[in-house]
Amino acid sequence: MKSMWGFQKIIALSCLGAMLLPAAARQQPGHFPVAVAAASKKPKFVSKHGQLSVKGTQLVDKNGAPVVLRGLSFGWHSLWPRFYNERAVQWLQADFNCNVVRAAMGIEVGERSYLKDPAFSKERITAVIDGAIKANLYVIVDWHSHNVNLAEAKAFFGEVSKKYGQHPNVIYEVFNEPDDETWDEVKAYAEEVIKVIRQNDPDNIILVGSPHWDQDVNLPAANPIKGQQNLMYTMHFYAATHQKALRDRTDEALKSGLPIFISESAGMEASGDGPLNYAAWQEYIDWMEANRLSWITWSVSDKDETCSILKKTASATGHWKDEDLKESGLKVREYLRKYNTEK
Repeated sequence: MKSMWGFQKIIALSCLGAMLLPAAARQQPGHFPVAVAAASKKPKFVSKHGQLSVKGTQLVDKNGAPVVLRGLSFGWHSLWPRFYNERAVQWLQADFNCNVVRAAMGIEVGERSYLKDPAFSKERITAVIDGAIKANLYVIVDWHSHNVNLAEAKAFFGEVSKKYGQHPNVIYEVFNEPDDETWDEVKAYAEEVIKVIRQNDPDNIILVGSPHWDQDVNLPAANPIKGQQNLMYTMHFYAATHQKALRDRTDEALKSGLPIFISESAGMEASGDGPLNYAAWQEYIDWMEANRLSWITWSVSDKDETCSILKKTASATGHWKDEDLKESGLKVREYLRKYNTEK
């Protein structure tokens, strides 16, 4: 009787445990629980690598060992704010193997852009930053604009660096994609914003854009920002449009000593639409891996375009099934699972 009672007790406790699970964990068998189990086995990436820095052109960890960050960018917060939450960040870690995420704060675009609603904007960006810190990921705080907004950028990055500067997780991207600005204009802007950040955070990585949507990396290579450490310069590509000539230009910038970070990329045309060019995308992936360049893919959003990785059926908080992912979402998840293999 004692052994039978013990067996019954085990069954009862198991049922009670299942009842106490959050509702999300009791959905379809093998879906969310698998992700939770996977997340529990994930390496504590930031705990392991800690404070990042730049050595020559290479991103290195606290021990001076080369490190490559690979992950996804959220779409403009002002257009797809529903995805800006902690659980979505956790899902990108657990299911996509991201070791970095990018929070793209829309500055001018949308009714709830930073210029129109700064409180809402900071709330959404903070949700992603906090989620990344909890998930042990690096997080890029992206000033997602094509124009110079110096006073607003200084105020924002001053506030963010004061709040989060003690966390090695945080990377600052001070100008997403300059378009028609000259390098002299971008450089002067970046130097002012960098000074504000460094008053609060002397160490974390700062990313600086270059003219012509982050393609003219030859310009900062010829005239880089002086007197600052742990700066990297961003290059963006869309593989169906930007092919070998952009890689060659970037190779020359690297040879000159310019540290490069690919903070936005994807496999379709530069418009964000059109078919994926798998061969051209793979050429870029092979090139980035050979050069140990960190890369981010665009974007966690559900717009009717190729580069938005999600369909309208996708929940705000992750737990996406294959049928919730577009072709680009399935492919970037494949890439991230393949290359982010650190255990």
